Amino acid sequence: MTNLDFFKAYFNNEFKATYDIINAIPVDKMHYKPHPINRSAYELAEHIVAHVYDFNLMINNGQFDEKLEFPFENPSELALKMKGLWEQAQKSLESLDDKQWEEETVELLIKGKSFVTLPRMHMVWFFHNDIIHHRGQLSTYLRPMGGKNPTVYGYSADTV
Repeated sequence: MTNLDFFKAYFNNEFKATYDIINAIPVDKMHYKPHPINRSAYELAEHIVAHVYDFNLMINNGQFDEKLEFPFENPSELALKMKGLWEQAQKSLESLDDKQWEEETVELLIKGKSFVTLPRMHMVWFFHNDIIHHRGQLSTYLRPMGGKNPTVYGYSADTV
């Protein structure tokens, strides 16, 4: 199995947990944050989906400007938009060969300024791991917000 094949399998497996966590955010508590320095649940969810949006750009281009905002009205709407973007990224991944994945570089811009240039596989893995990181943060907000944690890698106390 190549690194690209492994990523495709891993990416496919992470969709449901990410979708379910975003969909579990209580609508009336989207602006909850456990401490003033933390991002709100809204900001974390928006950041996650902005990264999913970025996948198509980094998979199909040699340069992209990170999407920093992805406004939404409610978590269900956002989860559905993320589903469509995730599916587009899965299709885009199918167009890559191992050389494009491992050797071609992608430049990340932030607000139009160059931030880093990495081989495509490193950039995509970096963004994917960041999604998982922020999904974990968001999962810790759910119970204090009055929500329930869905199944991620196994049952949660809320799903048994």
